[in-house]
Amino acid sequence: MARSWRAFEHGHVRRGPGLRLRITLLATGLVALVGATLLWLGWMLVGNVVAAVPRLPEGSVVRVEGQDVPATGVSAALRDNAREQVLTIGVPAFVAVVLAAAVLAWTVTGRVLRPLKDVTDSARRLSAESLDARIRLSGPRDEVADLADTFDAMLDRLQATFDSQRRFVANASHELRTPLAVIRTELDVTTSDPGADSAEFRRMAGVVREAASRSERLVGALLLLARTEGVELAVWEPVDLTELVRRSWRPLSEEVQRRELHVDGYGEPAYAVGDPALLERVVGNLLENAVRHNVDGGWVEATTRHGPQWTSLCVRSSGTEITLDQVESLFEPFHRAGVARTARAGTGLGLSIVRAAVAAHGGRVRAEPVGAGGLSVTVDLPRAQ
Repeated sequence: MARSWRAFEHGHVRRGPGLRLRITLLATGLVALVGATLLWLGWMLVGNVVAAVPRLPEGSVVRVEGQDVPATGVSAALRDNAREQVLTIGVPAFVAVVLAAAVLAWTVTGRVLRPLKDVTDSARRLSAESLDARIRLSGPRDEVADLADTFDAMLDRLQATFDSQRRFVANASHELRTPLAVIRTELDVTTSDPGADSAEFRRMAGVVREAASRSERLVGALLLLARTEGVELAVWEPVDLTELVRRSWRPLSEEVQRRELHVDGYGEPAYAVGDPALLERVVGNLLENAVRHNVDGGWVEATTRHGPQWTSLCVRSSGTEITLDQVESLFEPFHRAGVARTARAGTGLGLSIVRAAVAAHGGRVRAEPVGAGGLSVTVDLPRAQ
């Protein structure tokens, strides 16, 4: 029982004869069946042919293998003798053919199934720390090779996912540790100061409140990203992206005025289909990203349009210069264009949430740098019919 449990833990529990043995037994059985059928047909055919020998005159005697046989029994004697010869030669040949078929089937099956064994061995060696193992099967491009290539492609996706997850966890830990460190430092410094007065404690409370608010925003963004990635939407209804743009500007109006940003937003009603709350978050994140990573006195432009299949929202803004190589990394969690990782503006998850939410709607996101500095992000969503 203990041995069986250990085998189960290591994934080596046998559910029955192996595939190689089953194929060998099947091939050997078929050869044996065909051989036995041919031997029986030969035995019957020889007997029938000999029995068709012309009859001899009555009273004649024929010597068969040193024995005198009456003419009436010649046919039976020849038939029995022929059938005995067929069995004498055919049975050893039958046994030899069956054994040869078994050996050949075992050998050929082993060579054919060897790539499958490589796939199995690679799967058993896999863990989160050894996802770089690949089969890379060479040889003819047959079904087994397709299976090995598919397995390698699956490992590539798994490794990319695990690497992204490790980076995400590391970045999330770093981002959460920063406000916690601020809170602890403020508490330690203020409480250890014997001359701290009420004004100092109020200043400390303001810093702690800001750090706690940042942590709360970060946790909320993480939860939203976790709920968005790889899920199917429960709500599908027409949503006017132009109206969402108008509503999303309101919470940003104070920051837009303070930084003297020039804002342009135009476009006719453009209806997409999806979750209204999630699409509002997409629009809000794009506008927040355009405002917070802009330059004082810069500009922001938000346009909507609809085509035969897609309804699009394009948000363009001025800002720091971004190279084409940096564009894709902007959609990675906790990456902020031209902003230090510990900056207090935003959570670094805005564009990551945008990409996940758009993917959940079956849409697509494109981004490209603006020539004089800044970023242009275009979101295409399924058009409402």
